[in-house]
Parts: sequence; structure tokens; C-alpha cells
Amino acid sequence: MSVMRATKPSFNRRALATQAMQAAAAIRAKAKLDQVSPICIYGLCETLGIAVRFNNINMEGMYQRGLPPRIHLSARRPLPRRSYNCAHELGHHVFGHGSSIDELREDAKARPWEDPKEFLADAFAGFILMPIIGLRRAFSVRNWLPEAATPEQIFTIACEFGVGYSTLLTHLSAGVDILSRGRSADLQRITPKALRINILGALTPEPLIVADRHRSAPTLDAEVKTLLLLPPATEVVGGGLAFERDLASGRLFRAIKPGIFQARADDWAVFIRIAPVQKDQPYGYVGLAQYRHLEEDPDE
Repeated sequence: MSVMRATKPSFNRRALATQAMQAAAAIRAKAKLDQVSPICIYGLCETLGIAVRFNNINMEGMYQRGLPPRIHLSARRPLPRRSYNCAHELGHHVFGHGSSIDELREDAKARPWEDPKEFLADAFAGFILMPIIGLRRAFSVRNWLPEAATPEQIFTIACEFGVGYSTLLTHLSAGVDILSRGRSADLQRITPKALRINILGALTPEPLIVADRHRSAPTLDAEVKTLLLLPPATEVVGGGLAFERDLASGRLFRAIKPGIFQARADDWAVFIRIAPVQKDQPYGYVGLAQYRHLEEDPDE
């Protein structure tokens, strides 16, 4: 979700945010999902009969009305951003909006939240991916307080819900109001590069996903080349992840091939679903979302 502007809106944002929250709860209930746990947004779309496809396109995403309805996402965006963009486009579908194209954020109009449809879709994306009960549980089970949380702790929870660090901070402050605007602004100053250095103790250009023993989701989505910091003593079944090194905070792996692989550490376990990336290209998997963990796309 974008940062809320100080200018007076031309519509009632509070009313639309409430509508978005209620719609997100209703969609979770319709899909027989609880109101707490992190979800796979692509699995939800599949349940709802919406085809999702990743394309090598220079935009955030597109919703296409039709039978079946379709969501097109840019494979050029980081993995957490793709998930959020998918939720945003699902919002357009849920609220009966017409086909729409969402440009890259840096190329889009200066104040996207002045458009009530975009605000509604953004708010829906936040609530469907990060329900307030689930966020409170994520902090509570770790004995962390949102206002006192470190950047590394915020990043860990962002990874649990499959969203970006900044996206989580904005939702915590502007969406569910469990983090002050001032503290959110302070935490927003930390760059992804600095976060990786703080967590890994070294500079690395690859994306990083952190999963601790409190992570409740049974699956974890990654891409080839992604680094994964998993709980200490984690063992991985299959050849999808290569051990890098042990750190004080956990065991570091690198995703090296597509597929679904299980990781275990005592009573903790997760299925890691790894998607391929394009060789010698700065973007990820292209094809239908339901086939993203396979070597080849049957839709091609």
C-alpha cells in the first residue's frame, strides 16, 4: 500500500478501507481460508477460477475481465511485489471493476490513492494478505512489540506473509493502525541492501527470505538464486537448495533448481516451492502461476 497523502481526499477513505477489509474477510471465508494465516495469493485466485500468468511486460499488472477472468503480472518485479500486485488485481475483480492496467509505480500518476478504485484495490490487497489478527499473532508468538520491533524483526514477519518490508510497514501504520506513523517512517529508512547486510553479515545482491521456527505457513515460495535463512539445524530433502553456511540466527541456503522440497528442523517443517528464473535475463518465471514450480510451462 502506498503511503497515505496529507491532501484532502475526494472520497471517504475510511469507509472504503472498511469495505476492503470486509471484502477480504468474505473472500477468505468463501475460499475456506481462516482469518489469521498467511496465504498463497495464486492458490486463492485458482480457487476463485481466476487464471494468473507471469509475463515479461513493463508494468505492475493487469486485470482482464472475461470468462475466465485473468490476471497478468510482470515477471520483472521482485517476488514479494508480484504477490502484492496479484492481490491488488484480485481486488479489481472482487469489486467488479473493468479491465485495468496498473503501470510501474515509478511511472504511474503522482497520486494513485486519489483514485478510489486504486485505493480500494490497494486496501483489499493489504487486508487479504495481512489480516490484522494474523499480524497480531505473528508479533505475539515471538514476544515482539510492533512499536519496539527492529528492522530485522519486521523483515522476518514480512517474509512470513510473503510481502515486502515497506509494504508491511505501510499496512501496519496506515492499514491496521498497530504501528505509529513516526516509527514506520523511521523503519522505512532502512534499505533492503542494509537489511541483508545486517542479517547475513555480508553484502549480497541476491534476494533473501527469512523463516524462523514461528513461521506458521506450510509452504514458502522462492526462486532460483534466492537465499533462504532457515532455523538452526535445518535439513533439506532433495537437491533444490544448496547449503551455504551456518549463522548465529540460522542456517543459510541458496535455491538452485525448480521444484518442491521439504525443509525440517526438529518439530518445524515447510515445503519450499522454487520457481525458475530466465537464464541471462533480469526477470523471473514466465508462464501460468500454477506451473511456476516446474521446469517447463505446459501452457507454452
